[in-house]
Amino acid sequence: MAGSTTISNTQNLMKYMNLDQKGAVLAEYIWIDGTNGVRTKTKTLSKPVKDYKELPEWNFDGSSTGQAPGDNSDVYIRPCAIFPDPFRGGDNILVMTETWDPDGSPNKFNYRHECERLMEAHAKQEPWFGLEQEYTILDADGWPYGWPKGGYPAPQGPYYCGVGTGKVFCRDIVEAHYKACLYAGLKISGINAEVMPSQWEFQIGPCAGIELGDHLWVARYLLYRVAEEFGARITIEPKPIKGDWNGTGLHTNVSTTEMRKEKGMKAIEDACKKLGERHEEHILVYGEGNAERLSGEHETASIDKFSYAVADRGASIRIPRQCAQEGKGYFEDRRPASNACPYRITGVIMETIFGGMEGVDLSKAEP
Repeated sequence: MAGSTTISNTQNLMKYMNLDQKGAVLAEYIWIDGTNGVRTKTKTLSKPVKDYKELPEWNFDGSSTGQAPGDNSDVYIRPCAIFPDPFRGGDNILVMTETWDPDGSPNKFNYRHECERLMEAHAKQEPWFGLEQEYTILDADGWPYGWPKGGYPAPQGPYYCGVGTGKVFCRDIVEAHYKACLYAGLKISGINAEVMPSQWEFQIGPCAGIELGDHLWVARYLLYRVAEEFGARITIEPKPIKGDWNGTGLHTNVSTTEMRKEKGMKAIEDACKKLGERHEEHILVYGEGNAERLSGEHETASIDKFSYAVADRGASIRIPRQCAQEGKGYFEDRRPASNACPYRITGVIMETIFGGMEGVDLSKAEP
């Protein structure tokens, strides 16, 4: 990648990556920390596994990840999904996990557990989700790749879905990430360059229920790991560059059985009305720093107002024109910020549209 200061040792590394593992399997355990970030550690297994239920529970120092106090620091990680490892290949795997406290209760940052309970309770609704993860690629100094040092490129306009030098930056990272996701079996449905230069997007879905959150978090992990190898940094901050530049979001597409049926527009509109009644509760869990992004400009609605409309990217909820014409389909919630947790987004949407459960409240703010 042009401009990278990273010294590549790929050729040397490959000598070791190709060594015989003597039947052992490496399992990369992935979890979400207390700052909405990704952490991992590797366990050696004696043989290949085909199901996450074959894997042992493990633990880590929660006092070093913002998830536990120092005098009671053990946090347990329980496997919940596995994927082929695109970095190590072979029988090696990536393991998505949940975090649990020693007393057997979910860790306060374990949003997957509550989300899965809601998905199971409303399984007959057959929810499908598709999330559009926007992100920005930065150089080692924290400035968008390809931007003049201490300066700015030409105004927005030629960069969205652009092609050619000066219009797109770091396509090599994006392509490498795409292939890594496909190898891992993730339901990645596409990529595109975004409105701000060095801003990109990948889409995960459609996925059923809890699967969406698992696939998106693993896709984020793969993006961070790929960027490591190119000497770049990834930010999912909602407004990485202040001023007349687009922010980054996590647009959330939602469809249920009733919405996909003939005359499903009524179910879509009913859902939109319910979402409007809990607008503030949703904003609480739709990402940190979202107020700077949801300004009413740059293809966003104001954070203080709720609206829904057909084909309007300035609305809180957009109903695609094709869905309106066909009278069925899905809606797009444009409010979530790029750094929001997909378990919280999809969980609170199910909670709002179909009802909550005792002991489950995904609309609560951060612990």
